[in-house]
Amino acid sequence: MTTAETAGPAEPGDPVTAPPVKSAVRTVLLLEHFAARPGLHSLADIQNDLSLPKSSLYMLLRTLVNLGWVETDATGTRYGIGVRALLVGSSYIDGDEVVAAARPTLDRLSDDTTETIHLARLDGTNVVYLATRQSQHYLRPFTRVGRRLPVHSTALGKALLASHTDEEVRALLPKRLEAVTEHTITDREQLVEELALVREQGYAVDREENTLGLRCFGVAIPYRTPARDAVSCSVPVARLTDEHERAIKAALFEARDRLSVVTRRM
Repeated sequence: MTTAETAGPAEPGDPVTAPPVKSAVRTVLLLEHFAARPGLHSLADIQNDLSLPKSSLYMLLRTLVNLGWVETDATGTRYGIGVRALLVGSSYIDGDEVVAAARPTLDRLSDDTTETIHLARLDGTNVVYLATRQSQHYLRPFTRVGRRLPVHSTALGKALLASHTDEEVRALLPKRLEAVTEHTITDREQLVEELALVREQGYAVDREENTLGLRCFGVAIPYRTPARDAVSCSVPVARLTDEHERAIKAALFEARDRLSVVTRRM
């Protein structure tokens, strides 16, 4: 007799023993698929990506279209994320205590540096932007709330990874990492070595590893251990002087200290 057969009934909300609901899992997979691939996609392409039965996938798509979670083109044969998905994302940001508490600090950091500011959260092997403040300069990076970036290629991600042990980092990341640019660290052990420096100096640096021509500095917010949120400042390399870099680091440290206080009980 298997363990599953001898185990007692699953408690509500128990992530270990509660059996997954197949239709719910497929719905989430489908919505995440659309979220990661903007635009409209054919049924065949979606089926090929998700490996779901065609008939089940079609019925799921039509149900989600009727509910407004998925949209189609004029022919009704191509599908993409629907407007109702925006309601969930917006409610997450609007209801997050950290985002609300961080707003004055992000505003001040933006004023102090005049550069693009991000607040992001660790999500698996990615970081997700929760809030941004646009640079006051004409030359500035494109940013948006909800954007997902690889944890290993960003200052935000490195700052968060540095709050984990080396063993935890190795368990999270594969040995070979995706090269986002020609400067991205693609060797996990090299990244682990850099994280030791991040812990020592208290901040992380993205040296054009995620976007060419852009350097970023990031610090983790230590209201949790390991940290799950971080703040960064992005600046075009063409505008980055030694003096400006020192000022950015100082402003980030001050922001980290203020955020540590306002998020202490979260």
